[in-house]
Amino acid sequence: MIIESPQSFVTHEECEKAAWQHGFRRSLGEVAGWAEYASTTAQGRIWLAANGLQGPWFLAIDHPGVVAELNLPPANLPGPGLSRHVFGTLGQLYAVLPRLYQLAVSLPNAPLHAFQAKVAKLPKTTEAERLVIQRIGQDIFRAGLMEYWQGRCPLTGITDPELLRASHIVPWAECDSDAERLNAHNGLLLSALWDAAFDRALVSFGDDGRPLFSPQLSDMARAELRWTAPIALTDQHKVRLARHRHRFSTSGC
Repeated sequence: MIIESPQSFVTHEECEKAAWQHGFRRSLGEVAGWAEYASTTAQGRIWLAANGLQGPWFLAIDHPGVVAELNLPPANLPGPGLSRHVFGTLGQLYAVLPRLYQLAVSLPNAPLHAFQAKVAKLPKTTEAERLVIQRIGQDIFRAGLMEYWQGRCPLTGITDPELLRASHIVPWAECDSDAERLNAHNGLLLSALWDAAFDRALVSFGDDGRPLFSPQLSDMARAELRWTAPIALTDQHKVRLARHRHRFSTSGC
């Protein structure tokens, strides 16, 4: 596969537009036909290239978490980043970039870096001051989960932000670091009723993403906990959910 090098003016403009429209607005130059971009809000870098306007188009990524979760077919070509991928059309490239950005802003360590920047100069002496910092962290955690889960409860499909809750798998107070508290893999974006049941260990989830219900739930409550599809879980979610299931099992299941 041939990469146009250097990029023509039109190819450069198309690459820049694709990067800019999907959150990667820092242009870092071009090497061997690969135009490099970064973001002030997302972790990692991307590179875009093409074999002229007719394609194919090429994408390279250096964020290991994004590479793992996008799970795109790799392209056997030299270039930058940890993985490189080929798309027959510009439209196919555009279809991938929104999810790439969502993962880059929600996966470690973007939320942690945002939190550290916001609280760096805040006092942490009194309980009130520590509660302010905790609230900032919880707001950043929620924003990250909104990106990661694409603004919808994976069980019910509900997308109303007012009805969605950022549910910690390992509770905030039990996490041993801010990195774990803010880790998107330590959270589920659940509708309010599911969040209440999950928080109180009245429901949990198996590794297949299907709900597990406590016998403490009334028939009416269980009937109201409707769901349409299991949750798609990564291995990192599953590790943390094993801990939640222990709490679930010892609460009376």
